[in-house]
Amino acid sequence: MFNQKITTLPFVLFIAFMFAFTACDSPLDTGSDGDTGTMEVMLHDAPGDYQEVNVFIERVEVNNTADEDTGWIELSSPNQSYDLLELTNGNMVQLGVAELEAGTYEQVRLILSEEGHNVVLDGEAHDMFVPSGEQTGVKLNVDAEIQPGITYTLLLDFDAHRSVVVRGTEQSGIEYLLKPVIRATDEAITGNIAGTVEPADSEPFVYAIQGDDTLSTSIPETTDGSFMLVGLEEGSYTVSVDHDELEAEDITDVQVEVGESTDIGTITLNGDEEGDE
Repeated sequence: MFNQKITTLPFVLFIAFMFAFTACDSPLDTGSDGDTGTMEVMLHDAPGDYQEVNVFIERVEVNNTADEDTGWIELSSPNQSYDLLELTNGNMVQLGVAELEAGTYEQVRLILSEEGHNVVLDGEAHDMFVPSGEQTGVKLNVDAEIQPGITYTLLLDFDAHRSVVVRGTEQSGIEYLLKPVIRATDEAITGNIAGTVEPADSEPFVYAIQGDDTLSTSIPETTDGSFMLVGLEEGSYTVSVDHDELEAEDITDVQVEVGESTDIGTITLNGDEEGDE
């Protein structure tokens, strides 16, 4: 009997040790064991023909399941308004940053408020109505791979020009709708195109085009004509400038490399504004 007790004790200790080890290795454990990474969400803008485009964002959420109705994790709760037109030419704002369990997060969504959105034209603010379908969240497919100890930065390009829909009605006159058009890219696989436009105060639209798709838009700074087209994946692009009265030739075969900013120099707009009127 005595010998039997001696041999049983180590076995009990072994079982207890294995249980403790298994518990520490549980996927529910989010401690400092290297199984978590960081996701950062940055917002920037493709400009629109307004003085301001103000959007109120309540929350940012991510999902790591295939079920769109479950699995949402709150990344941040900014609960504030953003003027999209301030977020051009490389200017960005952080919507949220959080530590997440390693894995693939298939979707991100922005929860917009039901009100608090507006556009400003000629100094006057006009409310934007959010259609009911958008109030449940603007969902984007991202397939963000969160790796242990690494920060994944997601760039959200909120296209102000395409997101504001002007609708006229006989009863209420002009009505503005906010129907967000957003492009999501992984910063780690993108680069930029930079340059200047003359005259500096001409305020043209500058586009980065690949094939039939416009993938980034900017309006140069009126002080020095500088612009930056951001969030572009590696490849060849055409830079096109659009102005109501002046013209410039497209610049083709502009190469973008990951992590680099390609400077294309100065684009000079030609034409006589008075003669073209």
